[in-house]
Amino acid sequence: MSKESLFRHAPDIVPEKLAKGLSVPDLVDLMGRTCFEARNVRRAATLFRRMIDQGDTIWLGIAGAGIAGGMGGMVISLIEAGFVNVICSTGAQVYHDLHFAFDLPVKSIHPNWDDDQLRRHGDTRIYDIGIREKETLEAQDAIVRRFVKERYEQLSQGPLSSWEFNHQLGLWVAETAPHPELSFTAAAARCGVPLFWDSLANHSIAMNLARTDREGLPVQLSAQKDIVHSAAIAFGAEQTGFVELGGGGPKNFIQQTGPTISQILGIDFEGADRGIQIGTAVEREGSLSSCTFGEAVTWGKYQQADEANLVQVWGEYSIIFPLLAAYVTDLCPPRPPAGLCGRMGDWVRKLEVAR
Repeated sequence: MSKESLFRHAPDIVPEKLAKGLSVPDLVDLMGRTCFEARNVRRAATLFRRMIDQGDTIWLGIAGAGIAGGMGGMVISLIEAGFVNVICSTGAQVYHDLHFAFDLPVKSIHPNWDDDQLRRHGDTRIYDIGIREKETLEAQDAIVRRFVKERYEQLSQGPLSSWEFNHQLGLWVAETAPHPELSFTAAAARCGVPLFWDSLANHSIAMNLARTDREGLPVQLSAQKDIVHSAAIAFGAEQTGFVELGGGGPKNFIQQTGPTISQILGIDFEGADRGIQIGTAVEREGSLSSCTFGEAVTWGKYQQADEANLVQVWGEYSIIFPLLAAYVTDLCPPRPPAGLCGRMGDWVRKLEVAR
């Protein structure tokens, strides 16, 4: 006796032809009617749109080297549209972001080079991104140290969170760089978007602070302040969405806000509402930082393992992120900047009262 198909209520797959002039949203929607990871791209795009339209406080995590590779313009577009309210980036990406603002050489190169020969010529590379040691890196180092000297009064007012340091850096870039419009650090400062580092030590900006300390200009950074301030934003937001480019430190920093509130501070808190992560790591040996969304739920990082609100896209984010950014840019009206930098004191007080 034959039984009815368990697939009978599923949508039919129909081969669709491409039309000239297809918009990005139409292309992404078409991808969602095909198969494999293309469906997850559409799921992520529509979830990102819901985050925006329904007023989520949206965090962006930036790992890898996308900013050095020129993807900062997309981040700037999202900041200016009000689609990103808080950022956690590696310090390296903030450092490389400044190359563009100060017109330092960054080249698009082929990845197959004799690296010993590059070293002899004073060339460095990040896969297919070419950077000069003296004209780019050493010049950038000097610019970072000049910033510390010129803004030392603001930087010496006690221990700083990384976002406070980056806020001053972004404001200074806006005033002094020839092309501040190319810097997402400057855009974040201008729009009041807190820009955290995932690490206070693992990048060239901190390496230069070690030198300015020795030159009599010590800057104190506080990891504890980063933890409290990031937790305060998560606690104070009515609804939170995470968009994570790659894994690593930024992803973990963003997602640890929930356990900080509930497990460490002892405040009743269920974690973030929704999340999108884009990456190529696998979970089997732990390299997928914070692992799957389902696993993250067990740590209190998200409220529940709901596929409608948690979308993992397995893919390289230089391909996926532009599609998501263009999708929401086309379909979502801009939101006014949340200006969280100016409201941080209120957020922290709200957290303290709840303890």
